[in-house]
Amino acid sequence: MGDEKLTQSNGVFFDFFKYRPLLAGLALSAAVAVVSVLLEPVAASFIRAATGQVITIPAVVIALIVGMALHTLSVRPVYAPGITFAVKKLLRVAIALLGLRVSLGDIAALGLGTALLVVMAMLLTLLSGFFFARLFGRDAAYGALAGGATAVCGASAALATSTVLPPNPKRDADTVFMVVAVNALSTVAMLVYPLIGAALGYDDRVMGIFLGATIHDVAQVVGAGYSVSEGAGASAVVVKLFRVFLLLPVVLGIGWWFANRGGGADKAKVPAPVFAVVFLLLALANSAGIVPAGIKAVAGEFSRWGLLIAIGALGLGTSVKAVLAVGWRHVAVVCGTTLVILAVVVAGLGLM
Repeated sequence: MGDEKLTQSNGVFFDFFKYRPLLAGLALSAAVAVVSVLLEPVAASFIRAATGQVITIPAVVIALIVGMALHTLSVRPVYAPGITFAVKKLLRVAIALLGLRVSLGDIAALGLGTALLVVMAMLLTLLSGFFFARLFGRDAAYGALAGGATAVCGASAALATSTVLPPNPKRDADTVFMVVAVNALSTVAMLVYPLIGAALGYDDRVMGIFLGATIHDVAQVVGAGYSVSEGAGASAVVVKLFRVFLLLPVVLGIGWWFANRGGGADKAKVPAPVFAVVFLLLALANSAGIVPAGIKAVAGEFSRWGLLIAIGALGLGTSVKAVLAVGWRHVAVVCGTTLVILAVVVAGLGLM
């Protein structure tokens, strides 16, 4: 009996020591996440006092900036395992849990015409990422990153897309830049796009479709939509969540394309990222109404903090110098994909 207890105790200690190397890096990443949440309202108040505009810098961007500021600290070997775990494992869990925010019933209410327009705009935007990357001398992986982030849901899509790209020393710096870039463009769009919609004479429903189909990040879609009206806001959120729901086929498609590149189809392995499959299953469970509200609330908070910790870790692992070295061509690519989705949606709404 004593030996059995000793064995169980040793097993516990074994598990503890197995994961102990992760603690320092995870704790540092979590500290960055907490600081980013605390600084978000402070930054918003400062901007409002300085400009008179209600503009919020998302905690996700602040986490990246704080993480990069602490990069010299994070290069110590003790932090490396936890930072790597946050970026590679925790990130996938957090993205998968986003599926609980999607309801197929809401998506079905969009109507076939709206759904087809959104899918077409996303497809052309994704393809334009490769076009602009080649035009401006960037590699195909960066084009996929820009196209995926712009087509789907900004920062979350950029992070998800990065997981299926080929290994590349510049991948983390490119991903950090993309997260910052799509958030900056989303903030500009939140202020400007409602003015464009008003100039084009859109009613509340069409305005919601326009905003939900063109703005990259969910937070800015909410801000833009509800700044117009309740109806526009509700419509914008549903359209945006439809784009989020399409994260799975986009990630699979990008991964499949890179798997087939440089070799015959018989040698290629189509990637099946587990987090994307779980995302879909959770979306289906949420649509069926079988997920209790309490579990959804807890999962939502875990997803929020998991993303913040993972992005903080991504910032910790990336030097400011590496991000600044990306150059104007990186900016041109993501601006190009942003203009494509805007143009396609405006043209499509004109034909509906």
